[in-house]
Amino acid sequence: MDMLPDVWRQDYWLPPGVTWMDMDQMADSDRPQPQDLLIALPLALGFVVLRYLFERYLAPPMCRFLGVKKRLQVTAAPSPKLELFYTQRSRQPTQSDIVTLMSLCGKTQRQIETWFRLRRNQDRPCQTRKFGEAAWRFFFYLTAFIAGLACLIDRPWFWDRRECWKGYPVQPMERAHYWYYMLELGFYGSLLLRISVDIKRKDFKEQVVHHLATIFLLSFSYCANYIRIGTLVMLLHDSSDILLESAKMFNYSSGWRKTCDALFVVFAVVFLVTRLVIFPSKIIHTTLVLSVEVFEPFVGYYFFNILLMVLQALHVFWAVLILRMIYKFLKGKLEKDERSDEESEDVEDEEDRKGEEENKGDDYNWEKSKDTLNSKLSMLTNSCVLNNLTNHRASIADRMRKAQ
Repeated sequence: MDMLPDVWRQDYWLPPGVTWMDMDQMADSDRPQPQDLLIALPLALGFVVLRYLFERYLAPPMCRFLGVKKRLQVTAAPSPKLELFYTQRSRQPTQSDIVTLMSLCGKTQRQIETWFRLRRNQDRPCQTRKFGEAAWRFFFYLTAFIAGLACLIDRPWFWDRRECWKGYPVQPMERAHYWYYMLELGFYGSLLLRISVDIKRKDFKEQVVHHLATIFLLSFSYCANYIRIGTLVMLLHDSSDILLESAKMFNYSSGWRKTCDALFVVFAVVFLVTRLVIFPSKIIHTTLVLSVEVFEPFVGYYFFNILLMVLQALHVFWAVLILRMIYKFLKGKLEKDERSDEESEDVEDEEDRKGEEENKGDDYNWEKSKDTLNSKLSMLTNSCVLNNLTNHRASIADRMRKAQ
């Protein structure tokens, strides 16, 4: 219990020479309070409900309008023993597992491999579900960006970054910025609540780290009254996320390939510029360099910048994926998002198809081998016959010469 008050020591949260009494000069409505963050939890739950309603009632007509088609699936035949292995052991049985299952279920290797392929396909997310997720994020990011831009464009720190630290930390908080913070915090909280049931992608772990870092960053920056620089960080991130989700929406649709490609190119440019150029050169430079022109570094200064560095590391990770996509795009091989669904998975299908082809190929290769063997035997037989005929003719010719 004695450690709890130490968390709020002023030298952790405030620059040297500033006390909590200085912060008390502001009215309660103008001063960020840690208990204000509690509203983020009901907001997160509200976003979960709102997302359910969106995906249930608004996403389907959008799917029909854009031509998003539902994939037809062939379900695997009921098999309790195989289902138990699938759910509790592995979705990809090894060769020894298949042998064991063959004796256990009385099925052939081909039947077991086909069953697992069909069963994996049943768990693949359909296009309409992926479209619904992308559409939900698109509308939130678009709304948040427009709202954020509206409440920031006429503020002095939007144009002059030194204004972010003028009078810090005794800076009154505007209600518009309070709600901007809370809605963003609630939204990322809802993403974290839903991440276990959402479509899993290759960067699942990085997404968890990103959501946690974002929530910690928003929470800490709010309590430490980094409101001004925090709003700029949120606005910068939402700008490229809008384009990413819109490109995904058209990628899942039919007949919108050119639109998808155009949006992807614009997204790639905006992402690389905002995350790899503007974010480190403007935002991080502001928090690392310009801020110390006003106050001396303290614990909160280092913690805040560490969180920004974590975000920047994730930016680099995703930039590598985007550059790989650009490389494929330029070569005309762009077929899917580098963050495409894990295990759902065209790669998995391809492996399944290859496995089936190999199984089918066993009989074909054996027949081909027999044909090859027969042809060689025929060649050998013909060769022997020809040799015998040649030798027989030669012996007849010799006897005729001797008789003469």
